[in-house]
Amino acid sequence: MSDPVVEVSGLRFRYPDGPEVLKGVDFTVHAGEFVALLGQNGAGKTTLAKHLNGLNLPTSGTVRILGKDVAGQPLAQLARQVGYCYQNPDHQIFSSSVAKEVAFGPTNLGYSKDRVEELVEHAFEVVGIGDLRDAHPFALGRGHRQLVAVASIIAMDPQVLVIDEPTTGMDRHGGMRAMELLARWASEGRTILAITHDMDLVSEFIDRSVVMAGGEILADGPTQEVFRDSAVLERAHLKAPAPVLAGARLEDVGVVPGRSIREIAANIAAAARPKPKSELV
Repeated sequence: MSDPVVEVSGLRFRYPDGPEVLKGVDFTVHAGEFVALLGQNGAGKTTLAKHLNGLNLPTSGTVRILGKDVAGQPLAQLARQVGYCYQNPDHQIFSSSVAKEVAFGPTNLGYSKDRVEELVEHAFEVVGIGDLRDAHPFALGRGHRQLVAVASIIAMDPQVLVIDEPTTGMDRHGGMRAMELLARWASEGRTILAITHDMDLVSEFIDRSVVMAGGEILADGPTQEVFRDSAVLERAHLKAPAPVLAGARLEDVGVVPGRSIREIAANIAAAARPKPKSELV
């Protein structure tokens, strides 16, 4: 396995004059991993994520990105390594065109004009919104504004992308498209941490899930295993997604479980096909 990209060790955090929000968090993420951070509001997911780019600094413990402690690093340096996409895209967008919005980040990181153009084109290709380059971002729907925000972060070429509710404002088709593009970007060797409440999409697209509650990690492992741990889900006040619930019932009658409803439907069809005579002997 490659060297760790994200290392969190003994992380504790409390806001000034407030309660302790993170209570000894430990986890490691490697290059190319696509990880879901799951839990109810107030579990500590966003507070944890904001430690990765220096927006929060530990009360105690350490956070390392690419082997270097986040504490003491300039935010501009961290911005080259960790991109953060907010839940509400309107908190990021301010330019008069999509092209200017996507180019803003790499330009301010000091890349040459040619390199900026290359990064912008790559971001448009990954996200699939090149046809919107001349549009005013605020003339777009919420889902498309979210894609613009994602493209603006991808154009900064970070090693790590933290994205809070990547499918906000999108219908089912748009949500699946967004998850597909993130999975494709991770396959290029990037590391993605997605904070999301859409358990069905996590089941289908994300291989590893971290469940949090009360500022602690309750489970960290393969998504399908985590979703079958009813005790963990109950403690985190989460419900297993539909594919897991359906798969558990169908497994008893010989149907192979699936990550999505469409995969389970295909497995049902396969189980219902008459077996060749050679397999019946």
